[in-house]
Amino acid sequence: MARGSAVAWAALGPLLWGCALGLQGGMLYPQESPSRECKELDGLWSFRADFSDNRRRGFEEQWYRRPLWESGPTVDMPVPSSFNDISQDWRLRHFVGWVWYEREVILPERWTQDLRTRVVLRIGSAHSYAIVPWSLLFLAGLVNYQISVKGSNLFKLEVRLLDAENKVVANGTGTQGQLKVPGVSLWWPYLMHERPAYLYSLEVQLTAQTSLGPVSDFYTLPVGIRTVAVTKSQFLINGKPFYFHGVNKHEDADIRGKGFDWPLLVKDFNLLRWLGANAFRTSHYPYAEEVMQMCDRYGIVVIDECPGVGLALPQFFNNVSLHHHMQVMEEVVRRDKNHPAVVMWSVANEPASHLESAGYYLKMVIAHTKSLDPSRPVTFVSNSNYAADKGAPYVDVICLNSYYSWYHDYGHLELIQLQLATQFENWYKKYQKPIIQSEYGAETIAGFHQDPPLMFTEEYQKSLLEQYHLGLDQKRRKYVVGELIWNFADFMTEQSPTRVLGNKKGIFTRQRQPKSAAFLLRERYWKIANETRYPHSVAKSQCLENSLFT
Repeated sequence: MARGSAVAWAALGPLLWGCALGLQGGMLYPQESPSRECKELDGLWSFRADFSDNRRRGFEEQWYRRPLWESGPTVDMPVPSSFNDISQDWRLRHFVGWVWYEREVILPERWTQDLRTRVVLRIGSAHSYAIVPWSLLFLAGLVNYQISVKGSNLFKLEVRLLDAENKVVANGTGTQGQLKVPGVSLWWPYLMHERPAYLYSLEVQLTAQTSLGPVSDFYTLPVGIRTVAVTKSQFLINGKPFYFHGVNKHEDADIRGKGFDWPLLVKDFNLLRWLGANAFRTSHYPYAEEVMQMCDRYGIVVIDECPGVGLALPQFFNNVSLHHHMQVMEEVVRRDKNHPAVVMWSVANEPASHLESAGYYLKMVIAHTKSLDPSRPVTFVSNSNYAADKGAPYVDVICLNSYYSWYHDYGHLELIQLQLATQFENWYKKYQKPIIQSEYGAETIAGFHQDPPLMFTEEYQKSLLEQYHLGLDQKRRKYVVGELIWNFADFMTEQSPTRVLGNKKGIFTRQRQPKSAAFLLRERYWKIANETRYPHSVAKSQCLENSLFT
């Protein structure tokens, strides 16, 4: 990254840990180090679905107290994967209820013989709830040892910050503090700077004197240094106006479903770079930690969204839901707070924000999220009317979903520009906040063609996007700060008369092949990227200082 001629000093403490003041605990991403070993449990597991009427037969008969095959027939199930997409059993395709996984694991002898070793079982993700019976852990040989520390004065904590060339640029000791870094290299989003995203390595060594002697632990965390700020008309990264031109995604693909897959992940990032996209929203749930790490490396900016989707009825906005929603935001912020790619939190997608009860509910969730992390703006994604939205006063950025000429006025592409202009003007006049068009698009079945364009054809999707882009261009140098197409790729949904083998709004098929709209979007995104990289070609933007999030 470009280095200033004068010595710049950055306080890493507030950047890395300041946002964690309201958070306790949490688990670091597992990685190998001189003190840490990882044993992957991916592979074939024994699997059984509980098809009983109440879906609780497994608990009633205590299947967990003996090998799973003794309770009834099991099948092989790959992990990670979505079991719905693997089996030929029609009952599993849309199964909702308890399913049981089992695998016998042999651990290294030193893990169970060395009393200083702490063994932790980590489940990367589960949809949507998981229980691990402790009796199974005991039978498998997992023993969780605790090391007693005689006094806090017996701790020794050493911290080092290394640059991309593995040169130590800062040192520190103690459980908290600041690292001063001369000649800071900033983390920049993809296509916003001449060089790729810059990551430092934060190395931590903790040594403790225990009753069994000294024990040391080593951990390395990739970190990026950057600022995020919001004004009434701009989104700023490192003090420069940033325009989101990207996609909404889903963790979904053929056969593997939502199961994590490295080849698929690398393919998706190659497509994002081919497209010229610089951002995406994790619709509508936090993605795998490996995805966030790739975003850090590639400089892809993330709007990190929690699973707050489907809040459509008044009874959903109660104190029980509110308490749980706050817990979920704590989990999301705790896990992802140290990723420089994450620039904004989204607490919900399309809640019924016109309800009075929703206003208080969203106010509390947003305020709680800000207390957890004061360094990032907070939003939710709205599809409500601007005059009735009770949650909009509390967000930092307005995110809007609208599907003009698709869900209403369908076929009338000529109305889009007027409708979009009216939408933007009404929202900005009332709230005076930057706006992101967080969803727009049209269903398209690859290979369907018709001229003049008709719905579900590639021509219609392309024409709809063109009309949206004309409307976006009228406002994007004023107060519209981003556009995210729905969707990056086709994805599977429940069966319904309105879905043809899932949602077909992707610019790529579920198999990651481009539709005509992908080439249109690629041309647009690279044009916008070049304007950002070479700002002499566009009107100079004003940059307001002293923003809340700097």
